[in-house]
Amino acid sequence: MRKSGNSILITGGGSGIGAALAHEFHYNGNQVIIAGRRQAALDAVVAAHPGMASLTVDMGDAASIAAFAAQAAADFPAINVVIHNAGIMVAEDRIDLPTAEATVATNLLGPIRLTDAILPHLLAQPAATLMTVSSGLAFVPLAATPTYCATKAAIHSWSMSMREQLKGTAVEVIELAPPGVQTDLMPGHGDNPQMMPLDAFIAEVMALLGQEPALDEICVERVKFLRGAEARGEFGQVFGMLNAEH
Repeated sequence: MRKSGNSILITGGGSGIGAALAHEFHYNGNQVIIAGRRQAALDAVVAAHPGMASLTVDMGDAASIAAFAAQAAADFPAINVVIHNAGIMVAEDRIDLPTAEATVATNLLGPIRLTDAILPHLLAQPAATLMTVSSGLAFVPLAATPTYCATKAAIHSWSMSMREQLKGTAVEVIELAPPGVQTDLMPGHGDNPQMMPLDAFIAEVMALLGQEPALDEICVERVKFLRGAEARGEFGQVFGMLNAEH
């Protein structure tokens, strides 16, 4: 993936990691289109970045995604990068079915539906990138957010399979696996000193995206404690530490 000269569509671009990525890609000379449900949040990001654009979409709604993909491809025919950043993370006490269903719809079905709708457009580009956003919790789950962790584990698996299926085409598949980051993904995360500062996370991500040869997985140092736990033979220990207060 080139760091400049792209036309980049970022879901969940109105806040958090999505807005921070949008800022960096815009600064580096890319056309950036952010998408999300909250028009006011999108407008605030666009107002701070002349030339950036926005579209609204509900990533939990199939009809909204289909219409959004068609509009995005029509309005911005140069789109060659799609970043599946939109997601929700909600604590569940055992099984909270409405939360579980909304989480699966947004975090898992959303990227699958959008990819289905926009992949023909990406395949027609000279070079394109599909970036998924999983989580360190895809590899060691947090018991308080079982469905979130399950969807991120599924995104990791799906990304691997899509990468293999698209081998030899114009579309590369990159997975970004963040650690806990200081955003408003969950209440209290934004000022939690145990979370990675957002600016430090984005700086490390951008450096990793610039590596040659290109990386299939973008894992900052801080997430490797979770990402490599099973390979190190420490899964049970890390799971226990992560869930010690549950």
